[in-house]
Amino acid sequence: MTFKNLFAAVAVAVLGMAAFNAHAYDGQHCKASGNCWEPKPGYPDKVAGSKYDPKHDPNELNKQSESIKAMEERNRKRVENYAKTGKFVYKIEDIK
Repeated sequence: MTFKNLFAAVAVAVLGMAAFNAHAYDGQHCKASGNCWEPKPGYPDKVAGSKYDPKHDPNELNKQSESIKAMEERNRKRVENYAKTGKFVYKIEDIK
């Protein structure tokens, strides 16, 4: 067997396995019009209560809303200062 034949046989085997894997899950079985999601093989239909259910920490989830509230408060102070003085000051510490 020559190197070319060996390489061709390996290439055919790899492509065949890739085609098999692509055929095994295509995600195109629609339950209704526009509802085409389906779990991959071995993945549960319902995530809640399964080992795939993420256990999110409420404190971690609230971090973004807290930072947005703080940002809005800083912006409110900047706008109030601008309305009083007519000068925009970025640093909150510099506002008197």
